[in-house]
Amino acid sequence: MTQLKTQTPKPQRSFFHVSARGSTIGREVRGGITTFVAVAYIILLIPIILSGAKDVTGATLTIPQLTTAVALSAALTTILMGVVGNAPFALASGLGVAPVVAFQAVPFMTWDQAMGLIVLEGVVIVVFALTGIRQLIMDAIPTGLKHAIGVGIGMFIALIGLVDAGFVGKGEGTPVVLGAGGHLQGWPIVVFCAGLLLMLGLYARRVPGAILISIVSATVLAIVVNAAVDGLKWGVVTPAMPTDIVATPDFSLIGAVNLFGGFGRAGILTATVVLFTLVLSGFFDAMGTIIGVGEEAGMADERGQIKGIGKILTIDGFGAIIGGGTGASANTVVVESAAGVGEGARTGLASVVTGLLFAGAMFLTPLAAVVPAQAAAPALVLVGALMMTAARKIDWDDLELAIPAFLTIALMPFTYSITNGVGAGIVAFTVIKAARGKFADIHWLLWLITAIFVAYFGISFIEGLFA
Repeated sequence: MTQLKTQTPKPQRSFFHVSARGSTIGREVRGGITTFVAVAYIILLIPIILSGAKDVTGATLTIPQLTTAVALSAALTTILMGVVGNAPFALASGLGVAPVVAFQAVPFMTWDQAMGLIVLEGVVIVVFALTGIRQLIMDAIPTGLKHAIGVGIGMFIALIGLVDAGFVGKGEGTPVVLGAGGHLQGWPIVVFCAGLLLMLGLYARRVPGAILISIVSATVLAIVVNAAVDGLKWGVVTPAMPTDIVATPDFSLIGAVNLFGGFGRAGILTATVVLFTLVLSGFFDAMGTIIGVGEEAGMADERGQIKGIGKILTIDGFGAIIGGGTGASANTVVVESAAGVGEGARTGLASVVTGLLFAGAMFLTPLAAVVPAQAAAPALVLVGALMMTAARKIDWDDLELAIPAFLTIALMPFTYSITNGVGAGIVAFTVIKAARGKFADIHWLLWLITAIFVAYFGISFIEGLFA
C-alpha cells in the first residue's frame, strides 16, 4: 500500500519580517502613527526657522513652500527607510541642521546655493556609507560609549519635551527653572501634566497604544481648553479646530539647487566650513540616534552593533540629498522615532506608515497644526525615561569609560546637541586612555575622529585665524 507523503508547508515570511522581530501589524501601525504624531511639529517648526532668515540677496522663503518641502522630503525618505532599510526610523529635516542653514549659510549665499551644500553633504555621507567608512567609524567607538549615547539621547529628548511643553523654562538667575519664573502656570501646563500622567498610568498598565491614546486625549483636552479660555499661549501650534481641512501643496522649491555656486558666492573657506559643519552634524546626530533608538528597538547585538546598519546609513545619506533637492534642508533620522519604538514598532512597516502620513500632511497641513507641543511632549518624556535603562550596561567602576560616558550623557541635553555629546565623549576617552599609556585600547580611527572633533569644537577660533 502506497503511503502518501505529506509535505510540511514552508513558513511564510513577510516582507518586513514582523513576526520574526516579535511584533504585530497592529503594533507597527500604532508605532508608525505615534512617531508621526511625535514628530509632526517638524512640519511646522522647520518652516518657521528657515522662513525667518534672509539669504545674501535679501530673499526669503514662504511658509507654504517650506511646509510642502519638509513634508514631501520626510515622506520620501521615511518610506525609503521602511522599504529598503526595514527599520522603524523616521527621517525629517534635522533641527541641528536647519539653524546652520539659516544662520551660517544663507547670510553668505543664496537659498539654492545653500541647498546645493546640503546635497553635497548627503553625497559625502553616502560615499562614507557605501565604502564602509561610516560603519567602520561606528564600530571603532567603544560599546560602553554607544550605550552612553543612547542614554544621552534619552535625556536629550526628555528635555526637549519638557521645554517644548513649558514645564522647564529659562531662568533669570539660573539657566533653567521650573515652568515660567520658577512656577507652573496656565492651562497649557495643565494639559501637559494631564497627558503625561495619563500616559504613565496607561503605560504602567501595559495598555496597547498607551502613548497614542494619551496624545490624542491631550489634544482633545487642549482644543476644548483653548476654545473656553482666551489668550492662552501654546507655542508653535495653537490647538484649534481648523477652518479648512485640505491645503494645496506648493512645490515651487523642488529642484531649486545650485551645487557649487556657494563656493563662488561665499568663498571657498566659508563654504567649506559650512559644508564641514553640515557633514559633522548630520553624520554624528544620525549615528547617535540610530544607535540609541536601534538598541531600544532590539536591533543591536551583544557588541552594540545595529543589524542592517549599512543600508540604514546609506539611506540616511540619501535623506540629506533628497532634503536639499526639495528645499527642505537635510533629512536625518529623528530622535522622535523612539516614541514609535516605545509603542512597539520594530520594523520598516512602521516607517512606511509614518511616511504615508507625512505625504498626507502635504494636503492636510491644517490638521497637522492641531496637535500642540503640550500634547505630544509627554511621549518624549516617557521614552526618554525608558532609554535611560541602558545606563545599567555601562561599567561605572571603570573611570576610563565612566567619565567619557558621563560627558556624553550630560552634554547632549546641556548643550542641546547630540553631536556635542558624542564629540566630548570620544575626545575624553582618547585623552584618558592616552594619558594612562593604554594606546592599544584606542582604535586608530578614534585618533582621527578625536582630531576632527577638536577642530569642530574650535571652529570659531580656527575661522578667526584665517579671517
